[in-house]
Amino acid sequence: MVYEAASFILERSLLSLHRIVVDAEDTSGRVLKGNPVRVRDCARSCVIHNGFESSAIGVRSPRRPEPGEVRRPATFKFSIRARGQVRAVTLILYIIMKKARLLLLLGALVSVFACEKDPIPETYNDSDLTGYNVDVTGIPTSTRKIFLLNEGGMGSNNASLDFLRISDGSYITGAFKKMNPDVGAGLGDVGNDIVVIGDEVWMAINNSGIVEVISAKDETEIAAIKVATPRNIAFDSDYAYVTSWAGAYATYGEDYSITEFNNPKGQVYRIDLKTKKVEGSVEVGYQPEGIACYKGKLYVANSGGLASTLPPDYFYEKTVSIIDTKSFKVSNSLDVQVNLKGVFSDGKGNIYVTSLGNYSDVHSGVYVIDASGKVEHIADYVSVASMYDGTLYCLGSEQEFDWSGARKRWQAFSCNAGSKSSFNLNISNDPYGFCALGSDTFLVTDAGDYFNPGTVSLYKGGNKVWTANAGVCPGHFAIW
Repeated sequence: MVYEAASFILERSLLSLHRIVVDAEDTSGRVLKGNPVRVRDCARSCVIHNGFESSAIGVRSPRRPEPGEVRRPATFKFSIRARGQVRAVTLILYIIMKKARLLLLLGALVSVFACEKDPIPETYNDSDLTGYNVDVTGIPTSTRKIFLLNEGGMGSNNASLDFLRISDGSYITGAFKKMNPDVGAGLGDVGNDIVVIGDEVWMAINNSGIVEVISAKDETEIAAIKVATPRNIAFDSDYAYVTSWAGAYATYGEDYSITEFNNPKGQVYRIDLKTKKVEGSVEVGYQPEGIACYKGKLYVANSGGLASTLPPDYFYEKTVSIIDTKSFKVSNSLDVQVNLKGVFSDGKGNIYVTSLGNYSDVHSGVYVIDASGKVEHIADYVSVASMYDGTLYCLGSEQEFDWSGARKRWQAFSCNAGSKSSFNLNISNDPYGFCALGSDTFLVTDAGDYFNPGTVSLYKGGNKVWTANAGVCPGHFAIW
């Protein structure tokens, strides 16, 4: 359209030149010598043969058809036999048009690329939610939201969901309740894990026995899936996999003696990502916790966290169950350490597993299972851990068995390719939740007294940047 406009300008400019004498060739191949042609008789394209080519105008023959001749739509080549000023003016206008065409084309390309760099931002139904305004400098620009699942208190039905919106730096509390006022029970009782799968957020609500699925865009509920005592979630392209205590529980009397209990082996449930329906389960060890998926295998950390308090054996589990996702059966079991907790894949064949120890003479620690299935101990003292870009970041304290209430000294270290490296993180309170956002950017939560709302803080370069109020027992992060 831009080019047509330029051609029109040239055509109208040439109208004042009266007649131009041409040698024209029609589509039948006959040469028409010396035909006087007015420029207004010109159509779309022609070739000027006096040493200059143009993709300009084209000619309609001015002659009448001979008897019996069929007039064809014709495109003509013609030579302008113009004199002096006519030729000069034509050449000047031709050059101007060519340059104008190039400039207009470049302008159009610039406009296209400018539009690609500045897409129209998406708006969501939760855009009106407001909260604390915080500094998001250092958080990866690809991040849209960071979700924080607050566990709440056992039996209090006060689990809640917060999120940090990166576009405007708003930290918003209680988002699930605000966006789902018709869900009378709220998020439920004890939020235990949270993951982002595409544009969905999946949460394991342990004591409520549900896996809650919401939209990452606006926190509205998509599904509530029944799973007995769900603990942690992993996924592949087709399924979500949820570890479950399978209804295990213990009831204690006033003197802390056990009055009633149920201690079945744990399960891993498979849920179709599209239909949100449970499509089977497989038995693993007692009280499974963390789970990771890598190349068609699930790695499940069995803790025995409840079994350790129950007769007759009072034992912790120490195995990692390996499940083949295709057959959905346990293919192997590896001994690692007692009371296993987290499982993390670095995407390169290394599976990291954390242990909480036995709170007596076996300290917490981190272990790695390599591609051959070999288990190695990397380091002791791991209370919380977070994987980011193939590196596992850990926080722990050598005073983890000190129950006096004295402030602990915390150490920070990372694990990459099975090797440990220390880094600086000046935290002053006991970390409850932990999220790595880079090699020097972290979110750390503090549960306080475990009954009242806790806090979340951003650390950059080892130092605290800001702190915001969160929900009760803020414990689990997911990045969208």
